[in-house]
Amino acid sequence: MPAYGEFAYFYDEFNGEADYQALFSYVHGQLCANGIQDGIVADLGCGTGDLTLMLSQAGYDMIGVDGSPEMLSVLREKADELGINGKLLLLCQDITEMELYGTIRAAVSTFDTFNHIGPAERFEKAVRQTAFFMEKDGVFVFDLNTPYKHEQVLGNREYTIEAPDARCEWYNRYDPAVGAVDIRLSITDLPSGEIVHEEFREYTYGLEYVKQMLDRYGFTLIAVADGETFSELRPDSQRWIFTALKRYTQEEQQ
Repeated sequence: MPAYGEFAYFYDEFNGEADYQALFSYVHGQLCANGIQDGIVADLGCGTGDLTLMLSQAGYDMIGVDGSPEMLSVLREKADELGINGKLLLLCQDITEMELYGTIRAAVSTFDTFNHIGPAERFEKAVRQTAFFMEKDGVFVFDLNTPYKHEQVLGNREYTIEAPDARCEWYNRYDPAVGAVDIRLSITDLPSGEIVHEEFREYTYGLEYVKQMLDRYGFTLIAVADGETFSELRPDSQRWIFTALKRYTQEEQQ
């Protein structure tokens, strides 16, 4: 998965249309509906941390895990502004090899983090690591960009995203043989004229494969919704959001 560098400092500017309140409401609702109203929750691929902070303010003991020190630096600044930095544990780690130093009651992962984890054996390792630290009856809520989005929306398209202080030239190349989209960004900081380049890959996973991986590591999939409207799935849904329950502890599995 990509460990964003300088792009971390532009991420929020280009992600301004994201409805974090709707995302938080859905994730929080899924946690509460399944008995997770407090305790330790890990945000995997937390990025610049808006959801991490909202869940912290809702009373959870949050662990933010991300492979990008720059992303975590932005999150620390936000936490400082809110006066809650001391309530967060931030870990700069690869999710496939993460060490959480204890068990968690729940994990969340949003904005396509698990699409970036690939190929398939790495996706499986990430699910396995999440399961390893999860308590029995723990809840895992995560999203994925759909095959429809990769093939029909991202595809081989190029487009430009304009923001007040920056411009992003976005280039996609979809490889059906691999089942992945290669993405290249060229970001111009308008006040300085500085240009930053980032490249990463998103992998495509089918619903049945995801369900099989969850089941293999002790999760029961209980809900799949449209990850943008948080309503029923459609054939043209561009994002799925999953809720899964952990059937047993690691000790019980052994």
